[in-house]
Amino acid sequence: MTGEDATALGKTASDPGAVAAYLDHLDRVDPEGAVRLALDLLDRGWSVADVLVDVVAVAQREIGRRWLAGRWSVVQEHAATHVSEQVVAAVGRRTGRPTGPGHVVMACVEGEWHALAARIVAEVVRASGRRVTFLGASVPPRHLVSYLHQTGPDAVLLSCVQSTRLIRAARMIAACRAADVPVMAGGPGFGAEGRWATAVGAAAWGASARDAVRLLDRHDHRGPTGEPPAPADDEHVAVLRRRRDVVQGVTGALGLAGGDAEPVAHAAAQMLDALAAALLVGDPELLTGFVRWQREALGDRGRLVEPLLTGYTTALIDHPRALRYLRLARSGG
Repeated sequence: MTGEDATALGKTASDPGAVAAYLDHLDRVDPEGAVRLALDLLDRGWSVADVLVDVVAVAQREIGRRWLAGRWSVVQEHAATHVSEQVVAAVGRRTGRPTGPGHVVMACVEGEWHALAARIVAEVVRASGRRVTFLGASVPPRHLVSYLHQTGPDAVLLSCVQSTRLIRAARMIAACRAADVPVMAGGPGFGAEGRWATAVGAAAWGASARDAVRLLDRHDHRGPTGEPPAPADDEHVAVLRRRRDVVQGVTGALGLAGGDAEPVAHAAAQMLDALAAALLVGDPELLTGFVRWQREALGDRGRLVEPLLTGYTTALIDHPRALRYLRLARSGG
């Protein structure tokens, strides 16, 4: 660790100096320095949670804000994330063998490739004394269920970063419950304060790795299994069945070409996924919130959000709840 790092670091996990020093290593793509900083904090008496939640995770959120604001490129964000992955691995190697009872499985929703937050949760839970199997990013439900039957864990920790993948999360949770394994949900994909977690059958939701440990302690690995709660109707299923044709029809009508075509087509597919997820949980705010974010994320292409919403309103005229949600999204909620 450098002298500058030592000066910047405070004595408590809440000191922002540690985050600033860590961000400097990310900015310079310096994995060796970042690892040294993290391990030195452990040597100073910081816990695994202090290092991974209060430094690494906080720094990664700042990286995300820089990317969203256009201050960092995708390449810079990827390089910084790779550094943090090495740091998490190094901290994990410092953790002793689990001493307490229990085995939990950590997985990311199928199609979810942002696995760093889930890896942090896995290491913090393992540091609490539990045996943790980390299955990584984008886990197919059938493979997860097969693993559950083979190993019989006490619980599944399921990460979902994007609400557009909530339908897939619901399918994975239903599969886990059918195998008599409760699911503890985590990640912003389940909404603010986990508002949509129980609607898709999760036993509970946590905002951080520390919450995951507390939830596992509180529930003592118990939670609802069997059939998950049924949605109000199957309108989300009807929308998903038409997904490909509707997206192609609406984007085709815009007549896009060149650099606009691919990102707008991707955004259009995500918008329809957000609509289906909103219909599943019965909350139009899922769609309206996603649309607000999309207007900002698309930059100059944000002008195309309104034509997309208009096109979906026309294409889904036979789906009353979908129409109501789309109109709310067009009006800003």
